[in-house]
Amino acid sequence: GMPQTLSSTSMFTPCGFSPHLHTSKEDEQGGLIFQDGNLTSASLDALIQHLIPTTDYYPEVSNSHFIEPHELLSRVCHKCIEQQRLDDPVLDKARIRKFGPKILQLLTEWTETFPYDFQEEKERMIGHLKDMIHRIAPCDEAYWKKMNQLLQTLNQKLATLSHGQEGIVKISAAVSDKLVAFKSKPPSIQREILSVCSDPYTLAQQLTHVELERLSHIGPEEFVQAFVHKDPLDGTKSCFSEQKKTSNLEAYVKWFNRLCYLVATEICMPAKKKQRAQVIEFFIDVARECFNIGNFNSLMAIISGMNMSPVSRLKKTWSKVKTAKFFILEHQMDPTGNFYNYRTALRGAAHRSLTAHSNREKIVIPFFSLLIKDIYFLNEGCANRLPNGHVNFEKFLELAKQVGEFITWKQVECPFEQDPNIIHYLHTAPIFTEDGLYLASYESESPENQTEKDRWKSLRSTILGKT
Repeated sequence: GMPQTLSSTSMFTPCGFSPHLHTSKEDEQGGLIFQDGNLTSASLDALIQHLIPTTDYYPEVSNSHFIEPHELLSRVCHKCIEQQRLDDPVLDKARIRKFGPKILQLLTEWTETFPYDFQEEKERMIGHLKDMIHRIAPCDEAYWKKMNQLLQTLNQKLATLSHGQEGIVKISAAVSDKLVAFKSKPPSIQREILSVCSDPYTLAQQLTHVELERLSHIGPEEFVQAFVHKDPLDGTKSCFSEQKKTSNLEAYVKWFNRLCYLVATEICMPAKKKQRAQVIEFFIDVARECFNIGNFNSLMAIISGMNMSPVSRLKKTWSKVKTAKFFILEHQMDPTGNFYNYRTALRGAAHRSLTAHSNREKIVIPFFSLLIKDIYFLNEGCANRLPNGHVNFEKFLELAKQVGEFITWKQVECPFEQDPNIIHYLHTAPIFTEDGLYLASYESESPENQTEKDRWKSLRSTILGKT
């Protein structure tokens, strides 16, 4: 249950290329609907058919969110095999020589434009590529070479991607310098959040102070530098790659994780079920107020903290909580559809911010790790140039738009009065490590199964020195 390692293909929206297709009227009956030359909707079968090159037709590669990538690739390959009769015992070589370059181009563009499609189901995806090439390669030596190149490039891309993601989300298990092993601390040290601030509105406002303060330090160049790597084709050294100045960005991600663990610690700490339930309800109210303020980063951290396994396993505690409000918030931050609900709420807040009369209405604090990933994948997942050599304006406009919005948001003055006491607590209150959280959780509600029992036993001996 580490809070910030969200990764699923559905999260990443690259440029949202729209295939500009020139079509005749009869295509409309074929399940594809166009408006001003842009494909607006289509049946899945028609879309897949549309992706398949023939000897005299070549599709535009577009990112699809309507089907899993491995499923799509499998269906595209399957239809090619059918239509080009690649299963025939004797292949029609002349026919395949016309079709071969097209399918190779499609696979090349797919691997270059959306390499992260190949991250999730790597074996299966690459299996489809290899199967395809084994069928057409006997007709032309050059196909083998082209395919080897494609696979090499893809492997390098995947290595870069996973490296980039680790760079973004690398967090040590010990989130804070101030770690506490366990509940056995003398009460004088161990205050709890409710004794410092019992009003959810105030806490949400103080969290917003912390967020805006941290945001204000992040320069737009940190986004770029976080992802810069030297271009192997370019002999000159990249100006950033030696020393990436991304410490503010990293510190901000650390703050997010600290807040997750702080929430989880506060919930697992109280000995009595009733008190734990009270803390959960308190944080649900804080999260709701964060949502109303436009502070999506704290909101997401609070929800992530509540969703960590040591917290979510506390069934008896949760049974005492009025969970309706929590489910509404969780739904807002649901990752499905590439965080569709959150993105809608963010657009709403951004719109409100543009027409705002007061600083309070101007606040937009995006869910930061998703913003980083969007920018990262926009950078990685879209070519700087189009196949015809033109600059890919769509990509750069989108990058400029995202970074520009961020610059506007980070300049908002926090309208709430600052409470140094609460802010100090947020930054310095001791928090459990992941192991500490599990131990606290098992001490609060006993293990349910053998795996949990074994874990509890080993944690008691390592952390408490008890057998």
